[in-house]
Amino acid sequence: MTSALARHELIDDIPAAHDLAIPRGGYRPRLAAPRTWHAFDADTCDIERDQIVIEGTGLSIAIYPAARSIVDAFRMRRLEGYETPITALRLWLSQRGNHPAELLSIAQRPPRA
Repeated sequence: MTSALARHELIDDIPAAHDLAIPRGGYRPRLAAPRTWHAFDADTCDIERDQIVIEGTGLSIAIYPAARSIVDAFRMRRLEGYETPITALRLWLSQRGNHPAELLSIAQRPPRA
């Protein structure tokens, strides 16, 4: 989603809202920050998910790494736009140490719609 791609510095856009992924039917807490909820199949929510600590709070949140974010952007391109995942992919591939095989491995794990 665009907020994860922006955090990984793979797009130049500044998202108007935080993209939040939850399992379908999951609890959506009330938040003051602008957000967009995305409901995923429960089996896909944990694929490649990392935990990061929010500085100064001691709280942690889950975030998807750059490769998973690119895969999701392609899967959701009807919402994100067709140029967003292509731009992110080009930038990600230009960075040292990133390999297309990593994306293919992640892309094969979620169930097909």
